Amino acid sequence: MNASSKLKYLRFITGRHDLPFYTPDYVQLQKSFLDAFLKGHDPEGWTQGKPARVGYRVRTGDVGYNNTEKEDVYPTKYYPSWPVPETQYVKYFLTASNGLTQSPSQSEQDMKLSYDALGNLKDPKSVRFTSNPFTEEIEFTGHVVAHLNVSVTASGGATPRDIDLFVTLRHLDSTGKEIYYTGTVGDPVPVSKGWLRCSLRAVKSSHPQHTSWRPYREYRSSDHSPLEQGKVYEVDVEIWPTNVVLQAGDKLVFEVASGDTQGAGLFEHNSKEDRNEATFKGTNHIHFGKDAQNWVSMPVIPK
Repeated sequence: MNASSKLKYLRFITGRHDLPFYTPDYVQLQKSFLDAFLKGHDPEGWTQGKPARVGYRVRTGDVGYNNTEKEDVYPTKYYPSWPVPETQYVKYFLTASNGLTQSPSQSEQDMKLSYDALGNLKDPKSVRFTSNPFTEEIEFTGHVVAHLNVSVTASGGATPRDIDLFVTLRHLDSTGKEIYYTGTVGDPVPVSKGWLRCSLRAVKSSHPQHTSWRPYREYRSSDHSPLEQGKVYEVDVEIWPTNVVLQAGDKLVFEVASGDTQGAGLFEHNSKEDRNEATFKGTNHIHFGKDAQNWVSMPVIPK
């Protein structure tokens, strides 16, 4: 999005981070691109500005994971730019009854859901929010943001001053089974993940790269702001851009956890020095009420 060249091409793959590049189709694509810019041999028109600049595989159906041949059934779409033109950013609101709905809460009553602040891949603590079954097929492709109202309180004599948020989007089929996709090292992963250390929650909304669907942070040391126990903070959590198609009957799940959940691959956050008990041990809360709306902004692609 911020590359200065007028000739910009973006290609999204499915599967592992390495193997898709070695299939015959992708090898030919790469050779065509390199021949154009390095050898001047350009029958495809790369140097003249190919009209389709963004291509991605549409993850639809349950084909399993870590199987390149089965993932070849995914169709491919092309668009002239990224994010996809005419993307509609739709908010799905979290409810205190663990729901996920397009209607914001009208309740005047203040409520909260809580979970232990420290956990790991073997024993994560989490709160999940699940949508009703979708009534028709829907495609989500692009950037995702979660907006949460959170606080932390002490437990076990600790004095917590921070929250690490681990959020996950999951896809359930009409039977309630979770559909997994291929992770970077071939492991089964959910739709997407996001993280935020709340002491680094500061967003620079005046920056030209800041958008409603991708909050801009500078992560300066001066931005560091420890939390006060019991005080409610509004935070925006950036979630990795993703693509998934939900069929009629499928459900979307949004999870907030105390640590890495299944799908973290090789990139776990398990350093006891980085996530020490003195700073993080406590009880995390998500607050609900008239002035505390929590939501996930999803990128819907019009049909």
